[in-house]
This record gives sequence, structure tokens and C-alpha cells, in this order.
Amino acid sequence: MKMTRRSFVSLPFAVSSMMAKDPAWGIDIAQLTFGPKHHYFGYIGHVGNTPWNGNNRYLSLLRTTFQDRMPGPADVADVVLVDTRHKNEILAIDTCRAWNPQQGTMFYWNPKARDTQLIFNDRDPKTGRVFAVLYDVTKHKRVREYRFDDTPFGNSGVAQKGGYFLGLNYGRMAKLRQVTGYVGSYNWTDGLAAPENDGIFITEIETGKKRILVSFRQLADLIAPTRPDVREKHLFINHTLWNRDDNRIYFYVRGDFDAKQGKIDIPCTIHPDGTGLTMQKFIGGHPEWEFGSHVIGIKDRRQVLYNVDRGEITGQIGDPEILPQPDGDSSLSPDGKWFVNGYRIGHDDFYTVLNRKDGTFVKTRSLPVDNWTGGDLRLDPAPCWNRTNDMIAVPGIADDASRSRQTFLLRIHPAKK
Repeated sequence: MKMTRRSFVSLPFAVSSMMAKDPAWGIDIAQLTFGPKHHYFGYIGHVGNTPWNGNNRYLSLLRTTFQDRMPGPADVADVVLVDTRHKNEILAIDTCRAWNPQQGTMFYWNPKARDTQLIFNDRDPKTGRVFAVLYDVTKHKRVREYRFDDTPFGNSGVAQKGGYFLGLNYGRMAKLRQVTGYVGSYNWTDGLAAPENDGIFITEIETGKKRILVSFRQLADLIAPTRPDVREKHLFINHTLWNRDDNRIYFYVRGDFDAKQGKIDIPCTIHPDGTGLTMQKFIGGHPEWEFGSHVIGIKDRRQVLYNVDRGEITGQIGDPEILPQPDGDSSLSPDGKWFVNGYRIGHDDFYTVLNRKDGTFVKTRSLPVDNWTGGDLRLDPAPCWNRTNDMIAVPGIADDASRSRQTFLLRIHPAKK
């Protein structure tokens, strides 16, 4: 394990919030990592996921040397841990070739060994085939690689209670929506609109056995009665999200996504055994599971709860005063008692943190994102909770000469008297 020791401790937390309704708590912001290299976790796009390992000691991050272009097959990033028990030392544990500026490398701590085992994506430099990696931080080595020559997919979401991960063809995604994929990766279904041998895969973490959960052909057949033009679209999938009970998976079927007219953007759900494939009503925003069958999204500028079993909106979180941009990135704390919404004004990100029990909330000061506000290289707000419901990791641009992408921490604390 290669160690990089910083000659200083991260800056102390500084008061940086606008409090509302006199809450008995506040929020401080501190910069966790520093340049000139970039350190980030990636877009939230995966419910319940967190950079922190099970005992909250380590944060898993990606370390890169550039942010001004999409990475190609030859670009290697460092897989690092931040050791919070040793002055936030940066520990370089491995490297990977499957990453992008928005999603990182799809880090997940293995729920069955969340203190020690980390999942991330990589690709073979000779073949371009993507695969998932299971790395043990105590053994300092990869304990399994999930390589499938016929269908080389990477991890796209781990079951919250463990046991399985979902997989997507990141080569296909790079071709159809570059921001979500790994440029130059092998794509075994290139040129096919809705193939039978591609879609969402599911893999047993312990055995490495895989199967296709739902194919693009099945999805085209499902959608065709209401959208006959789906037959003309080259389909791909984003946001394969396990709910907290691991009995439903929410995802978007997309095609011609960047077109001004005629795009396919349809949410669906399915059970992990492949049954129950259902088209859902579209609700906006970046999806997040609440509990049971409820998904958090937006409707009519409101942050709503949508029941995927009943196909209807059944509740609301906050109001427009509290959550002015509910279509921003949002995240529910592990215990469900806190909700954070990240939103953008100009070249700055802001966060609203809401206590769902008493309705109090705090709006943070701004974190700059400079010009990385759109396109493939954008820097999304992407809030991620720790495991004890009192700290949130977010990305931002360092306020120094490097203007590098770094990780910041929002900490909830009792109000200062």
C-alpha cells in the first residue's frame, strides 16, 4: 500500500450556513482533499452508496491528473483511501482504467464485508474489455475479478444488503451517451438497436456467476405498444438502483437521449429474479429510493414520493422554499431522518439539508464548480452520506491556484450557543 503523507492537516470546519426556523443544529464545511491532483468519488447515481467504509475510517476516492477531457483506454487513475484516523493521509491502493469525470469508477463497499472490501471497475488494456474488481484493503490485493469475455460489463449497482451487483455494457454507454461510459471500451453489441444478449446483468459476488436480468429486446417489446418508434432507437440504460429492501430495481431505458425531439426516457422497475418488469410513470429529478416501494423524484417543482407498486404520487418532502431546485442531486440518510438536496446557481453549488422529523433545514454557503457546469466533464453536486448520518461528502473546486476537483465534507453539529 503506497502512502502519500501530507505535511498538514485538513482545514478545520468553519461555520458556513444560513439557518432557518432556528434549528438546534448547524452545518460546517471543510475541504478534505487537496491538489494539484484531483480527488473525487463520483456522481451519486446509486442509492445508499457512500465513500465511507463500514467503520467510517476510510473514504474511497479516485485520484486523477486531469479534468479537461474524457479519459481514454490509456489513461490510468489511482484508487485511493483517505485515512481519517491518521490526519487524512492518502493511501494509494490500486489503479484502474475504467472511469469518467462524472461517475468515477462506480465505487461500492461490499455490504458483506464493508470494513475491508471495495468494488470498482477496470478494463483490460489489451482487449478493452471492462470488468469489476473486488479489492481487500487488509490483504492489499484484488481477491476477485469479474471478467466475462462474451459480455464484458462493469458494476453499475450493488445490492444494499449485499450478495449481488448489477452490470452494464460501458462500451455501449460510451457510444450512446459518452458522459456515462468508458470511451474506447469493447462493445459486443455495437450497431444493434435492441439486442437480446445485452441489457442489465446480475452477478453473485461470492461465486462470480452471472445472468442477464433483462435484455434490450425485452425492453423494446415492453415499450413498443406506447412508443412504436422505440424499434428505431439504439437503447441504453442509466441508473440501475436497488431499493433498500433489495426486492426492486429502478432504472431508465433511454434512446436518442440528447435529441431535441423523440428521445426515449422511460423509468422501469423489475424484481431481482427477473419478474415484475413494469413501465413506470415518469417523474423528474435524479432518482433516490426512500423505503419500501417509494422513489423520491420531482413533479410540478415539488420533491415527491412516488409508489412504484401503485404507480402514483403518495407524498412530498419539504416545499419550494426549502428545496428551490428539487430536480438537483438528492440523497436520503441511511436512517431516513435527513434529506439533502444539491442544486446549482450559476457557477456555484449549494446544499439544503432537511431534518425530516421536525422540518428544520439549513442552506449552505456556495461551493464553486467554475465552468464545469455542463457536458461530459460537468461536476454534479452528488451528495453522499456517511454511515452515521452526520456527515456528507460533496465535490467542489479548490479555492487555490490549482482549481482542482476535490472532496469536501458537510458536517452536522449541534447549534453553537
